[in-house]
Amino acid sequence: MIGNIRTLRALTAPAVLLATLGASGCGDHSTPDTTAALQSDIQNIVVIYAENRSFDSLFGHFPGANGLSAVMDSSGKPTSAYIAQVDRDGSALSTLPPVWGGVTAGGITPAVTQAQSAGLANQPYSVETAFQTSANATLDLNTVTRDMYHRFFENQMQIDGGKNDKFVAWADSGAMVMGQFDTSNSALFKLAQQYTLADNFFQGAFGGSFLNHQYLICACAPEYPNADTATAAPSITVVDKDSSGNYTHNLTVSPSSPASAMDGKPAFVSSGNIAPANYFGDNKFYAINTMQPAYQPSGNAPVDTNGNDALYANPAKSTTLPPQTATNIGDLLNTKGVSWKWYAGSWSAATSDGTQAPTTTRSVIYAGNSYGVATTANVDFQAHHHPFNYYAEFDPVSHATDRANHLKDYNDLVADAAAGTLPAVAFYKPEGVYNQHPGYANVTNADQKIADLVSKLQASPQWKHMMIVITYDENGGQWDHVAPPAADKMGPGTRIPAIIVSPYAKKGTVDHTQYDTASVLRLITRRFGLPTLPGLTTRDEALKANGGQPMGDLTNALNL
Repeated sequence: MIGNIRTLRALTAPAVLLATLGASGCGDHSTPDTTAALQSDIQNIVVIYAENRSFDSLFGHFPGANGLSAVMDSSGKPTSAYIAQVDRDGSALSTLPPVWGGVTAGGITPAVTQAQSAGLANQPYSVETAFQTSANATLDLNTVTRDMYHRFFENQMQIDGGKNDKFVAWADSGAMVMGQFDTSNSALFKLAQQYTLADNFFQGAFGGSFLNHQYLICACAPEYPNADTATAAPSITVVDKDSSGNYTHNLTVSPSSPASAMDGKPAFVSSGNIAPANYFGDNKFYAINTMQPAYQPSGNAPVDTNGNDALYANPAKSTTLPPQTATNIGDLLNTKGVSWKWYAGSWSAATSDGTQAPTTTRSVIYAGNSYGVATTANVDFQAHHHPFNYYAEFDPVSHATDRANHLKDYNDLVADAAAGTLPAVAFYKPEGVYNQHPGYANVTNADQKIADLVSKLQASPQWKHMMIVITYDENGGQWDHVAPPAADKMGPGTRIPAIIVSPYAKKGTVDHTQYDTASVLRLITRRFGLPTLPGLTTRDEALKANGGQPMGDLTNALNL
């Protein structure tokens, strides 16, 4: 009865009233009553994980949010609150450098070249309108723009201690990092207006997609034992040390690197995939940038197709990560008897694609069109976006049943939602064409796909007690004006969007509570009474040690 009353209240409360209830500060409701209400009211948690957009780049114009109006006036001029981008040596930049290689991805029209992008003012700019004069080009949300660095150490160098003033300096894309879109007519923007937008939500780990997907399920970085002596020879990063011999977070710059961001992209001695030995203080090696799973679908083909060999990636490849064994959220849910699944767009097609002979050209995995752009015909499945596939517990031979039960296709998600058989915890990862990643995807395709999925979930018999979290893995190298809170050596990184959709969401509200990617894990942990993953404790203790507050668990976004 209590749950039914709360449902009625959440469904009928006026949006105007709820808009006044936006939470601020850090933390969440901490009372036992809130936990009991969460456990009564929320029966299904669905996490939708898109790609590579900072908060300001998509939601900088959202009313009531801490967006671009915090640093720009109504005429689009920077205010005194704006911290201008500086060069690699810290000196002022009078203008932004060109967008190295051009603004638009290959084959995209209208095209904006590198030369046509030169001379932009040192401030955020509209991607849609900035090149109308120089290139006679008006871009929009259907435009696929070029990719940008989004790597572990580069992200920290760009954040520059919280000033966020070296995004241009340490980018490989020049001015591209300062580009912003007006998404006010998009479906996700409208969902955010209807439900709850979190405007203080940070990517859990510095850097790129690979590490943040791992962080999403374990609040940890994957280990590569003995990386320095491994036969496969994975690439190990070279990082500067301070006068005491301790690692900094600064990559060692190559002597051949241009001194100024105005002269070209930076070059480093080795921006590798593995952090140097003992970087995290435990004498181990950890993977921080993109590595491939040992199981298909993987970016690394099998050695051959003899017996079960086709199910595995070639372990001799330098980017094949050894199977992982750390405790993840799936383990905790299994132990508690809580159902869960990871649903992936084109999972079945990618699995078939990956198990072909190594000489066969892939048509699904990392397979865009001739320019590398994802299309509905060339879906560009990203193998490093599926973190459970890196774990030994999903070995395709010794754990075939577990794999079949938990790793599913998008079509299974749609069917389960319609039938009312969604697991208690569901993750959905779109394939490339529907994930919004710059370089190969536009904003519109994912916007429509995700909104359509939300509609299907709302039509599900389970909707009345469902909570949907739509968020992004990381910023994709794009600038944001908000400084991440200081915590541990893994993160958090740049601010990203997050939307909470639920009958219990505080409708029409901007939630200012401090969150990060692992707030999803905190929510799942609290709802299902799970043990706390070590990485969650490490993060919160580090935040407090740096004078901050622990991360919230998303309950502030709900009426409970």
